[in-house]
This record gives sequence, structure tokens and C-alpha cells, in this order.
Amino acid sequence: MTNKISQSNTSRYSKSDLHGFLHLLERYNDLLTIKKQVSPKFELASISHKLDRKQAVMFEHVEGSGMSVVTNVLGTRKRFSLAIGTEEPTMIHSHILESMSNTSYEKTIEDEPPFRDNSSTDLYDLPIIMHFEKDAGHYITSSIVYAKDQEKENQNSSIHRFLRLDRNHMVIRMVEGRHLHKCYSFAKEHGEDLKVTIVVGVHPAISIASAYQAAYGFDEMILANSLLKGELSLSKSDYSGLYIPTFSEIILEGRILQDKTAEEWMVEMLRTYDIKRQQPVFELDRIKFRNNAFFQDILPGYSEHRLLMGLPVEAKLYEGVKNVVASTKTVHLSDGGSNWLTAIIQIHKRLEGESKNALLAAFANHPSLKIAIVVDDDIDPTDPVAIEYAISTRCQADKGLLIIPNAKGSSLDPSSDQVNLLTTKLGIDATVSLFKDKERFEIARIPGEDKIDLSQYLPNKLIDSTK
Repeated sequence: MTNKISQSNTSRYSKSDLHGFLHLLERYNDLLTIKKQVSPKFELASISHKLDRKQAVMFEHVEGSGMSVVTNVLGTRKRFSLAIGTEEPTMIHSHILESMSNTSYEKTIEDEPPFRDNSSTDLYDLPIIMHFEKDAGHYITSSIVYAKDQEKENQNSSIHRFLRLDRNHMVIRMVEGRHLHKCYSFAKEHGEDLKVTIVVGVHPAISIASAYQAAYGFDEMILANSLLKGELSLSKSDYSGLYIPTFSEIILEGRILQDKTAEEWMVEMLRTYDIKRQQPVFELDRIKFRNNAFFQDILPGYSEHRLLMGLPVEAKLYEGVKNVVASTKTVHLSDGGSNWLTAIIQIHKRLEGESKNALLAAFANHPSLKIAIVVDDDIDPTDPVAIEYAISTRCQADKGLLIIPNAKGSSLDPSSDQVNLLTTKLGIDATVSLFKDKERFEIARIPGEDKIDLSQYLPNKLIDSTK
């Protein structure tokens, strides 16, 4: 079976599903199709790595499976912004926060979802990928888990990885204390397995909503529907009773077992191997999938993984810092910090002390944050050279450094105390002191420089050689 984006039976597809988003990427010439057969063990991941930060990729022929695989769907900030309905990456923060506050869209419920068209009971029917040399095995990395929150009497959705063990068992990684783990712990305390529905392959706005660290008890599909301007359609699972996206490519239904664990580990956001842990086992009841379903993969530790997890947190971080320092312009989780551990905060400084307030607010709003740097609004927070310049010329270490030892940190950071999850946090005030003459820090500009087109002055060959 060969998958096509364009289908004659268009009534079975929606602009708010993965097919619809891939259509959009085609129009922007931002989707590559690879027709040559590739292996799901290392080869597909190798190609995805080579195309990191470039186009989204569709692999039409994956060895051992009739399904095509798509990857790198959210691999750039441009595609991330397209997914949430804005073509301007600088508007990502405000757009997510605005959508969080807009709950007026009505839910649409469909009774005949296309994922009921086909079924299987064998995980080997899916093109599950092995990415790295020392991974524990083949992982599903794009999966959204829907579970009943019995304490709040609603449902939760969140993104988790699954290690395939055999034809009907996988290991799920759950971070202790997060929402799905609370649902699992509640069921376990009552002597029950946790029924879940796992979704693979949705419109990326749904993935973004599921990655957002909302308050416990908040239904992430409310945010997804807001990001999709009310276009989200949900269908009730016959197995779990949960409401999941109608136009999901693939769903897996089963139970997270209360009394069975297995060891798992894989590459994480920092592109280092996670520690080996005993984690709960998922037992499959049934796989359901639509005709011509796409299996979605996310390459761990690379741009899509980092942006999907980091940008929703970046928006939340921006809101938290701005609530404390109103003149905050933007917050940027840097690539060097794996879009997770290091934040650059740009402010229009009005009072001495605001920078340190911004630093403290950042650490409070993102507990995994390890390093935060505050810069003035004439410094580009996305430019590592500009940030280093600000630290070099505007920071005095005896005044501008804030060191917080023995603070809760990220379990991903291999330099931290990973047993107790403790780290030392570093804040850097790289802003101009208001007690100094501001003119001494002015960065020189050349009038009209931004209007100069070098092609009007130099041969094309010379221009190309200076890039």
C-alpha cells in the first residue's frame, strides 16, 4: 500500500488533521517525499537527521510495513507557527496564550471516525523506529496518551514515548508527578489498571496542546480546539470511553498495567541517553487506523522534539516573567540549552532590580530551567554572539550573577544530582546598569545599511562566496 496525501474520498479527511497540514506544507514547498525503501532501524533516523531544520519528510516505503512515515513535521519555528494559525514565528507566544484564554469554541462530536476503517492486534504492523545505536529498542515517539482523570472527573492528554517489547506490549515512560502519572497512581491505588487510548498522527496543533504544561485537571483538547479555531472534531472511544481526535491516523487502545514494569531508556532532548528505569508496561487490546494512514515519528533530541516540548513552555515562561516584569519583550529557550535548560529574557529595563526579578520569575515558572540570562531590548535574544557580547560588556560577575544551589532541576541534565533531582541554577544580569551613562553602551549603527542590496554593487559570484 502506498500512501498519498491527495485522496479522492475527501469527505474522510479534514483540514484539521495531519493530512490537511501536509497539504499546507506542500503548498509552501516545505515537504519532501522519499520514494526509495528505507529501513526503520537507523536508516530512517539517519535521513531525518540529515534533514534536521529543513523540510518535513515523508517516507513512502518503509521496510516491513505498508504505512508511510512522516517526520520533522514541526522541525522549524515557521512550521510551528503555521500549525497554530499564524505565519509569523514571533507571534507564537501571544497566539498560544490567547488561545489558552479562549474557551468559547464548541466541541464537535463525530460518530463515525475514519480510524475505525481498519484494525490489527499486532504492533509489528506499525513501522516503529529504532533511532540510535544504544536505544533500548524501537520506539513510538509522537504518541499522545488520553486517560481518565478520576480525581477531576475529566480527561488528560499528554505526549509519551513507548518502547515496543513484543507484539502486544510496550513500556511507557511517565515522569513522576506529572498528570498521566497521577492518573496511573490513582488507578493503581484502587487496584486497577489504567485504560488509555494512544493516538499517533494528528494535526500538529493537537500535539502542541498536549505538550503544553496546563494546570492539573485542564482538558488539553480545549486548547487544541482554540488553536484550530473551533475546527477540532472528537469521537468517543468504544474501548476507553475517552474523546479523541476524529481524524487521528492511528489509535492504540489498551491498559497500563498496575503490577508489571520493564526497563527502558532512549535518547532525550539533550541528545544524551536517558538513565535506565523500570517503567509501567502497556498491554495492547487493539490497533485501529484509517485508510492510507500516516505513521508519525519524531527524531529524539533534534529540532522537532525540542521545539514541540520547548515552545509551549517558552510561551508559559514568557507569561510568568511578564507578570512580574511588565516590560518583558520576549523569552527565548536557546538551541544551545536544547530549548529546555537555558532561557534568554529580553526586557526594556526601567528600574534597577528588574533583571533579578525576571530571573527569579523564570526559575519559578520553569523548574527544569538551569541558566537564565537577561538582556536589553537592543540585544537579539536568538543570536548567541549578541548574548555573549552583552555578558562581556554589560555584566560584572560580583553584581550580575545569581547562583541558586540545591534547587529542583531537570532529570535530563547529566551534570546534576539525578537521584535527588537537584541542581545549581545560574542567573546572569547582562543589562546596562541604569547608574551608568547609557551612551557608553550604545551599539553603533550605519544609517541606511538595512536598505543596501549588495547585488546592485557586486558580481553574483562574489556575493555567493562571502555567504
